[in-house]
Amino acid sequence: MAQFTVRNLEEDVKQRLKKRAIRHGTSLEDEVRQILRNAVKDEVRAKAGLGSRISARFAVDSLTSELPELHGEGAKPADFNA
Repeated sequence: MAQFTVRNLEEDVKQRLKKRAIRHGTSLEDEVRQILRNAVKDEVRAKAGLGSRISARFAVDSLTSELPELHGEGAKPADFNA
């Protein structure tokens, strides 16, 4: 297992980490380990593109009509009178 030392950590950060560890019923060292694991786990997952995220968000609402592809088109003002 790897070890490293964190220098120049602000005292208030250390105290907040200790409080967090107490809330979770772990040691300060275990709490920091878990925080680091979670931080790199999020980076490993490939983030979907904006279009895919929008599609996934509206999939639960059963969007039935196809949306046009707008690659390369400029922004147009909304027309609320249509």
